[in-house]
Amino acid sequence: MDTDEQQTAVSTTDVSLDLIKKYNVKGPRYTSYPTAVQFQEISEQKGDELKRYLLERNSDPRAVSLYFHIPFCFSLCWYCGCTKVITKDQDRGDLYLDYLEKEMDSIAAMLHSDSEVIQIHFGGGTPTFLKPEQLRRLGAEIHSRFNVTEETEFGVEIDPRRCSREHIAALADIGCNRASLGVQDTNEEVQEAIHRIQPFEQTQEVTGWLRDEGINSINFDLIYGLPLQTLETYRKTMDDVLSLQPDRLAVYSYAHIPSLMPAQKLLNADDMPSTDQKLSMLQLGISHLTENGYRFIGMDHFSREDEELTQAMDNGTLQRNFQGYSTLAGADLYAFGMSGISNVGEYYWQNTKDLGSYYSQLDDGELPVAKVLHLCKDDQIRKDVIMQLMCQMGLSYAEMEEKWGIVFEDYFSDSLDRLASIEADGFVQVDRDAIRITEQGRLFLRNIAMCFDRYLNTSKADRSFSKTV
Repeated sequence: MDTDEQQTAVSTTDVSLDLIKKYNVKGPRYTSYPTAVQFQEISEQKGDELKRYLLERNSDPRAVSLYFHIPFCFSLCWYCGCTKVITKDQDRGDLYLDYLEKEMDSIAAMLHSDSEVIQIHFGGGTPTFLKPEQLRRLGAEIHSRFNVTEETEFGVEIDPRRCSREHIAALADIGCNRASLGVQDTNEEVQEAIHRIQPFEQTQEVTGWLRDEGINSINFDLIYGLPLQTLETYRKTMDDVLSLQPDRLAVYSYAHIPSLMPAQKLLNADDMPSTDQKLSMLQLGISHLTENGYRFIGMDHFSREDEELTQAMDNGTLQRNFQGYSTLAGADLYAFGMSGISNVGEYYWQNTKDLGSYYSQLDDGELPVAKVLHLCKDDQIRKDVIMQLMCQMGLSYAEMEEKWGIVFEDYFSDSLDRLASIEADGFVQVDRDAIRITEQGRLFLRNIAMCFDRYLNTSKADRSFSKTV
């Protein structure tokens, strides 16, 4: 590890627990701004306005990103907050694909014929709930409707417990070139406590199958703060997954919000690590991964030195969307399936979270939209600022002023006042012409971004978010 890497490892972990606890408050993850809390129920008028906007926007070719939500899971993981349907009936996948095709038809008809797909992602639920032949069917239907190329980034989330070699072969056949494996923790007692038994050998085997099929960009998801986790078991989990040499890791803080996620009531709260123990796991994770050749991208993402995400951070092209950090900028995101959230230009919209409603709305010839938000100019300005801070670790006043026609210090005077205490603690530097986040400040990106969020002063917002650290 060279001197710069050592400095990064030291500076991001050499923060007192008292300071970490000070900033460990409820706040958004900013996969979008405004957040989904601000989305409004769809009306006929708003639906018509959205359709007109999409048709006008697609009068020219656009770069397009496609997300497909596969909601089905064979069993319930008690920690999980995803929108899901628990069933063992894989034939339900056929009906779901029928309706995905209807939704794809509606969206494809609006797109310019020369619009190119630069990114595809299968999420869930469990995408590998689908049988291999169902995955091939979905891939064929996507390719028949959209301009997918050999350069398209195509990722899929995989549950190693529900994945065969035939699944991997099918994914490779339809163009998948990236995979994210849910691991969470490799300790058997922790797995029993969260109702997700996954021997490490399963993760190892699926990783091997992926590489055999040429799917070499591999991410592992881990969670800290789960019941029965200790610093020792957490270190062992990291050592286990590092032995498989993933390209990226997403290391999430467990968010215990049983009022919003009823399944979490099944967990034994008495078995959960204390706040001090959990924050020590955070520090251990950052130091251990950076010492083993991974760069701390920010929040909960790590990537190898030679990986695209690291390069994007270094060259200023890092982006953030509903799947987390990304290297691809400027694409119109269309989400298919129940609960999917789309972001196209000035609009966000979310599909219904109810499977029956999803089917019935499509049967009626309507897009299955439940909520929508048209971003006003202030939303667009603040979105730009927040994404700059979270992805570029700073911003230039002059660039924002030229782009948006504002005087930055006047427009954001209240925000800069709120930022002062964070600056005093050494996590951000505010100059006369720029804001720069320090290496230690990478731990507190959400807190820094919150200073520029005009929607946070509501009880509704406070109830809807997890702790920032």
